[in-house]
Amino acid sequence: MTRPELPLAQLHAFVVLAEELHFGQAAARLGIAQPPLSQQIRRLEDKVGHALFSREPGHVALTAAGRELLPAARRALTDLADGLAAARAVGSGRAGRLRIGFAASLALTVLPGLLRTFRQRFPDVHLDIHEMTTAPQIAALHDRTIDIGLLREPPADEPDIGFRTVLSEPFVAVLPATHPLATQRTVRIAQLADSPFVLLPRAVGPGLYDRITGLCADAGFTPRTAQHAVEWQTVCALVETGLGVSLAPAGIRRIRLKGVAFRGIVPAAARTRVAVAWRTADPNPLVAHLLATVGGE
Repeated sequence: MTRPELPLAQLHAFVVLAEELHFGQAAARLGIAQPPLSQQIRRLEDKVGHALFSREPGHVALTAAGRELLPAARRALTDLADGLAAARAVGSGRAGRLRIGFAASLALTVLPGLLRTFRQRFPDVHLDIHEMTTAPQIAALHDRTIDIGLLREPPADEPDIGFRTVLSEPFVAVLPATHPLATQRTVRIAQLADSPFVLLPRAVGPGLYDRITGLCADAGFTPRTAQHAVEWQTVCALVETGLGVSLAPAGIRRIRLKGVAFRGIVPAAARTRVAVAWRTADPNPLVAHLLATVGGE
């Protein structure tokens, strides 16, 4: 189907004249003289191949062809106005879609407040949220399948990816409630040396895995891994069964399992870094808006 070449000025002139049914009043409303208005209507009629208005002294009326064209002309002008407004909103970062990857444990800490604040500031932005661990987030940023990542222990050097710390969170010991150390208020990491560990696989979060095993190394031992689990909810569930112990970010304490005890650790200065990640050359204004919302260092 061949697309008709109809200048917007002609459609606009047609709609205004159809509403006024008076050439002088329509010309005044359009801010042009009456002869140019008549010329625009005549050109449009030439394209349609039929008269759109009947013209008699002191009387202008729509013809059958004009009445048929009017709804489509109005829709076209309205759709264009809506499209321009939407384009301006997206271009200025007031609307559009932002794809966010996040580590599951952050749903217990920074994620709810961040999303609530962002939605209050930009209610017309659609947030597309994806739960994923650190390594898949980095890959998704490079592949452009997410725009923002919220992750733990970001890599030290990742080409074209920026990182900003938003939270420094302490670690806790995760113990079966029946474990002898569960009776203590705090646990020295060295006291866990003889217990098997339940850990996240290094492949899904190498920075956090190395941070945890590094704390154990500083305490004089290499953790003996009894089981791996991808999500902290699963780690805690496996600890509850007695398969082992773990070290986890303190926010994990919000996972309520009757058979699990969370205890502070010594040294208390041991912390894990939470960061927001983004492509440094990303021109999407929504990325800048989220970075302004999240703050950080």
